[in-house]
Amino acid sequence: MNDDSSIDKLASVLREEVRRARPGDRLTSSRELVRQHGVSPVTVSRALGRLAAEGRVVTRPGTGTFVAHRTEPRPDGVDVSWQTVALGDRVVDDSDLTALLAPPSDGVIPLTVGYLNPVMRPSKALASSAARAVRRAEVWEMPPLSGISELRRWFAAEAGGDVTPSEVLVVCGGQAALTHAMRALAAPGAPVLVETPSYPGALAAVRAAGLRAIAVPIDRDGVRPDLLAEAFAVTGARVFYCQPTLHNPTGAVLPLERREQVLAVARAAGAFIVEDDYAHYLTTDSVPPPLVALDTHGTVVHINSLSKVLAPSLRIAGVVARGPAAHRLRASHLVASLFVARPLQETAVELVGSPAWPRHLKALSAELATRRHTLATALNTHLPEAEIHLIPPGGLHLWVRLPPEVDETALVDRAQRAGVLVSPGRLYYPAEPPGPRIRVTHVAATHHAELTEGVRRLATALPGRRG
Repeated sequence: MNDDSSIDKLASVLREEVRRARPGDRLTSSRELVRQHGVSPVTVSRALGRLAAEGRVVTRPGTGTFVAHRTEPRPDGVDVSWQTVALGDRVVDDSDLTALLAPPSDGVIPLTVGYLNPVMRPSKALASSAARAVRRAEVWEMPPLSGISELRRWFAAEAGGDVTPSEVLVVCGGQAALTHAMRALAAPGAPVLVETPSYPGALAAVRAAGLRAIAVPIDRDGVRPDLLAEAFAVTGARVFYCQPTLHNPTGAVLPLERREQVLAVARAAGAFIVEDDYAHYLTTDSVPPPLVALDTHGTVVHINSLSKVLAPSLRIAGVVARGPAAHRLRASHLVASLFVARPLQETAVELVGSPAWPRHLKALSAELATRRHTLATALNTHLPEAEIHLIPPGGLHLWVRLPPEVDETALVDRAQRAGVLVSPGRLYYPAEPPGPRIRVTHVAATHHAELTEGVRRLATALPGRRG
């Protein structure tokens, strides 16, 4: 069981263990907690996360969880109950993103997280780039507010078309870019059109900005222009969020003809397109150019980030926008965070300008293709009841439709108990999902054999299956 009640109970048990222990003592391992209390690895992870947020424990990946030097709060601590009234009923829901980003417990195979496993990252090249960057004295000076010129020039060239460096804003990662875009382009309460299914981080950004996510159906080739036009007409929306290349979660790639049609539909509606080009460097075959490269009317706000292709902590993204929308985005970014730390920007410039960058992209493309094939083969072998939506030309994951009689939530929970993490399909829908689905990623696992073993464990979670 992995509900709030079991998390509450386990967190209470762990608080008592912390109370009896000394600062620095190691707590019971996650694997042992699963065995002792009959809960899932995710329940353990979330209970430990609560204690970490309370300052009671510290977690050291690969080592364990330890009692923090600050333990029980004083009995006469601050009473914050008044905040419940003061904050009102507005909620910023981070539960879906927290679930996607939660690290696996010991012995659990992650088929969830959309970041490269350390074995796939160019770690040495990143370290060398950072070392070269911080040796320069000027790296500690305040950067230009829109980003250092070399990085803006590079992002403009990557976008293509007639994009210029002056139209690029450097922000702290793709998620920050989405948050700024939603706040800048639409007023609270306004509708925003999104593909369905869609990236949970975008749905969270829409809701956090006080906007309403309106679903637009997609097929194997991405969003349908006819239904997009109808949605604009019915809702009066002025923003459409999409991932034309290697859509998350389905893997769809919008063909060139549809890209031109989508641009025409948005122009006719007087609306913006927020193009999330998160997979710009994750393709294994040729794909059409980004929407922004085809845009001649300032319709597209384009986001290109580096975290997915390099490392999760390289929180760098380039946002392309034109006209008053660009000014609004820059103002939003300035008010929220002033600028992106210059050492991080300089590190990115060093890396993408070095021979290590094309070498990494070439090696990554080959590895993605191999892992995708391994994962698809394992699914077809061990889970023939499930249907892979499509085999995408790159990306990080596969979208899988389950038999209609399968309880998606129960399956995901049983899979966690069996030692494998997968993402439930419900996270990706702004409204009711059409049926049970899961997303499985192939880049978080350490090696190919782990992918096959993860799917084998997943298969045991199906009703009536024993492996």
